[in-house]
Amino acid sequence: MSAEFDVECMRLALDEARLGGQSDDVPIGAVVVRNGEVLASAHNQRGATGDPTAHAEVLALRTAAEQLGTWRLDNCTLYVTLEPCTMCAGALVLARIERLVFGAWNAEMGAVGTLWDVVRDRRVNHQPEVVAGVLADECSASLRDFFATKRDSG
Repeated sequence: MSAEFDVECMRLALDEARLGGQSDDVPIGAVVVRNGEVLASAHNQRGATGDPTAHAEVLALRTAAEQLGTWRLDNCTLYVTLEPCTMCAGALVLARIERLVFGAWNAEMGAVGTLWDVVRDRRVNHQPEVVAGVLADECSASLRDFFATKRDSG
C-alpha cells in the first residue's frame, strides 16, 4: 500500500476514535482493510459494553472475520490509532494480519516495540509487517485532549 493510502485509512481510524471518545471511552479507533476495501472499523467500547476485551482492534478483527467468513485475515491490514497492547498484538498475530499500521506509541502498554514486541517475536508463527507513526501527532493529540478533558471535568 502507498503512504497516502495509509494516511487515508488512519484518518478513518481517527474518525472511529472520535466516536469512542464521544461515548466516554478511550478514543482509540481501528480499521481492517483488504485489497483496498474497508472490511471493518471499530472504536473502544469497554465502557459501553462492560467487556474488558472490547478494544477497537479486537472488535474490528471480529467484524472482519465475520465479513470474510474465516478467522484467517490473510492479506489484510489493521490500522489503529495507538500501538496495540499485548492482548491486541496477540490477536492480530493469531488472525494472521499481514500489515499493522499504527499512529501513536503506547508508553504504558505498547506491545509492538515500546514495552514488548509481540508481533515481531520469532517464537510465534506469524510476524506481520509493521508501519509505525502514521499521523502520530494527530493520534496522540486525540488521546491527550480526551484525558485533559477528563481531568478538567473530574
